[in-house]
Amino acid sequence: MLTSSRLVLARKRRRMTLSRLSQESGVSVRSLTAFENGHKEPSPETLDSLATALDLPVSFFSAPDVEEIEVDALSFRALSKMSALDRDAARSAGRLAIEINTWMEDRFSLPSPDVPTLPHLSPEEAAERVRALWGLGEAPIPNMVHLLESHGVRVFSLAADCASVDAFSLRWQEKTPFVFLNLEKSGERGRFDAAHELGHLVLHAAHRLPHGQEAEQEAQQFASAFLMPRSGIYAQMLHNADAKRILSAKKKWRVAAVALAYRLKDLDLVTDWGYRTAIKQLSQMGYRRGEPDGIVRESSQLLSKVFSALRAGGFPPSKIAEDLDITTDELNKHVFGLVPLVLVGDRERVAKQSRPNLRLVSEQPASAAR
Repeated sequence: MLTSSRLVLARKRRRMTLSRLSQESGVSVRSLTAFENGHKEPSPETLDSLATALDLPVSFFSAPDVEEIEVDALSFRALSKMSALDRDAARSAGRLAIEINTWMEDRFSLPSPDVPTLPHLSPEEAAERVRALWGLGEAPIPNMVHLLESHGVRVFSLAADCASVDAFSLRWQEKTPFVFLNLEKSGERGRFDAAHELGHLVLHAAHRLPHGQEAEQEAQQFASAFLMPRSGIYAQMLHNADAKRILSAKKKWRVAAVALAYRLKDLDLVTDWGYRTAIKQLSQMGYRRGEPDGIVRESSQLLSKVFSALRAGGFPPSKIAEDLDITTDELNKHVFGLVPLVLVGDRERVAKQSRPNLRLVSEQPASAAR
């Protein structure tokens, strides 16, 4: 029997309108509408055609009902400028990632969520509070993805076919926090995006809609303060820093040169003229378009441990995909770039694994521990 919500999810995941799916599958728009509304059941032949057009196993469409992620629950940037197809493709990709996470939680003991909600604080104060709660002190953060995962945030890659959408986050069912990162950006930008989405989770996700220019500005301010804490920056003696000093200091904080220049201006460590001069120099060196000689993109510790444990037990990625009623290619899109291995399909079958306890290390400096 067809699960109508699954058909809707698959169509949106593939960025298809009803008309486009009709063209790809040979099924009329009228019938598709009836299928999605639960008013009609497709024949086995019709379901095969739909599965082929949507590049998913037939079993996907008879799996249990799935609850759609509401738009207001997501931290989409520039939502008003986003096309419905882009928005729905990203939402559906996020929903499949939640299914992957549920599968992992059924088999592994993952870190419990430990992300505070601080809507009553300013972004600067909230960043300082989270750093204090997590025992980070004023030192640079070695790895943002590892840090988030160690505090129960589930980090997934934003599928390449959703690249037009920036990073986003949500608290699923007001409990588990998720962050989705666009892996086509520089390593420095990826760290800032991760901190930006943490800002949404801390400041907005549990209390008001995380949309609009004000919310985005607050998340930006949080990310800047979280990655470049006030006291830590003051201690580096960057008063009136020029482009050369900024490029030297950015390596310590693992942030983009332009982001550090803006932070110095925000902290009144450089004048408006000094800021504009530094930005002009950095732009001439290519730091507006990218990050020359930048850091390597951060990968996931949690996903790496999960897939390593599964492989060690003879549990192939193809079996994970089979359990989730998706293709191995679809599974790979949600972890690609975060796991330092290629997920390849095969036909090996093994018994269900026990629930190993994964201990994640946030890589906090020893001097920053409480």
